[in-house]
Amino acid sequence: MSLWTAILLAATICVAWKAFGYLVPPSLLEAPRPARIADLLTVALLAALVAVQSLGDGQAVTVDARVPAVLVAAGLLWLRQSFLVVVFAAALVAALLRLLGWAV
Repeated sequence: MSLWTAILLAATICVAWKAFGYLVPPSLLEAPRPARIADLLTVALLAALVAVQSLGDGQAVTVDARVPAVLVAAGLLWLRQSFLVVVFAAALVAALLRLLGWAV
């Protein structure tokens, strides 16, 4: 299978999946359980994206300045700090660690 064949196949599957979503009755989606699953799925996908972007380096797991920065951000969010404080604190932690040479 060539690269373009795989791309076209993936695009076709995505369009079909989206079209299938319009066929699902609204009453099924408005029920409490599917709505709760959709909310939790969004959080889980975002957490997985953060984990992959923070720890992934090709096929290897890398611990660098991003890991402590994400932990600081999570702690500040748990303490209900404003988003700007969280972003600046995480950026400061990552910058200081890179300045000290602890993590590249």
